[in-house]
Amino acid sequence: MSSETLPSIGEMMAASVPMVRTLNLEFTETTAERAVVRMPDQSDFHNHVGGPHAGAMFTLAESASGAIVMTAFGSQLGRAVPLAVRSEIAYKKLAMGPVTATAELGRPVADVIAELDAGERPEFPVNVSITREDGAVTGEMSIVWTLRPNK
Repeated sequence: MSSETLPSIGEMMAASVPMVRTLNLEFTETTAERAVVRMPDQSDFHNHVGGPHAGAMFTLAESASGAIVMTAFGSQLGRAVPLAVRSEIAYKKLAMGPVTATAELGRPVADVIAELDAGERPEFPVNVSITREDGAVTGEMSIVWTLRPNK
């Protein structure tokens, strides 16, 4: 199978994570260092002030972090399972309309894989910024992931 016929990370996430489909998330960029995911404005997911619900924004940010993890460490799935360990989110400004989450990997991929090679269970941060269309930062999330070795 050529790489041209392989599904994108966004397609794989939509196929395997129901909340990605529920929120109609759009994966606009996915690399091992950065992922950008957009959530369209949808009244079904508004809060009491007419913007995206905090839970929807959390899911958006977590999905962006998952896209980076799958891009950076998908080649390791035969020997380890990626799992979110802990996260923290701060809601900074009122979010209205479509919002975009931009995730960045906090450690070099090679360092994480070296720990896995050494028999360790590596942890690594992913930092996510959530913005409105006007560029204002409406939220920030820090999520720590691990690669749990298969037994």
